[in-house]
Amino acid sequence: MESSAIRRQTDTPPRRRHSPWVRLGLLWFAFDLLAPTALIYVLLWLGSGLYLALLASAAVSAISTLVSYRRGTGTQRFAPHMLALSLAAFAVALVSGSDRFLLAKESVLTAMVGFWFIRSLWAARPLTYLFTRPLLERRFKWKSRSWEVLWEHEPRFRRIWYVSTIMWGVAMLIDAILRAVLAYTLPVHIVPAMQTGMMLVTVLVMQVLTNTYYVCAGLWRMLHEEPEA
Repeated sequence: MESSAIRRQTDTPPRRRHSPWVRLGLLWFAFDLLAPTALIYVLLWLGSGLYLALLASAAVSAISTLVSYRRGTGTQRFAPHMLALSLAAFAVALVSGSDRFLLAKESVLTAMVGFWFIRSLWAARPLTYLFTRPLLERRFKWKSRSWEVLWEHEPRFRRIWYVSTIMWGVAMLIDAILRAVLAYTLPVHIVPAMQTGMMLVTVLVMQVLTNTYYVCAGLWRMLHEEPEA
């Protein structure tokens, strides 16, 4: 029985083994992104005040992040940081009594993420490298090139991750500025939907830009090349 189990594991393609993990991560991301905003409008439709709706939304985000951290459904290396950001957002919601300021807190948290990307340039590995490596190494697990070997011996490989980290950091800071502008200029009832839409647009645009950069910089070619003797 043991040998047959091992044979079944060997015959299973690596990508299919990890597909449930990827689907779970995408579903949890969608819940984290959409559920708090949907809750705001449900409570407003039921007659709740905007401040109470925003407070409930912040509480849902904090609880969702805490559950994800405890169950291990997120990337555990970064789970404590994301949990701290979510709890900080809930703390701001409790302290502030201004609807506008409470809406603008999203820009503060986004700016913190942007500075987190920029600060990682001086760490052992930049954030985009740490975020991307688990996904791509699973996809290219059968390839012979090691990411750590590439990092140590290929300056082009290191530059790719430094540049992409700067791209994401700057994008998050721009997103934060635009969120603050929306929070203080638009009617308060449409700001949550606009901010959620902005996050979706920012993520999609940055995915396109960074993957285009990876192609132009030769990342995929380096991952597919045979190692030199």
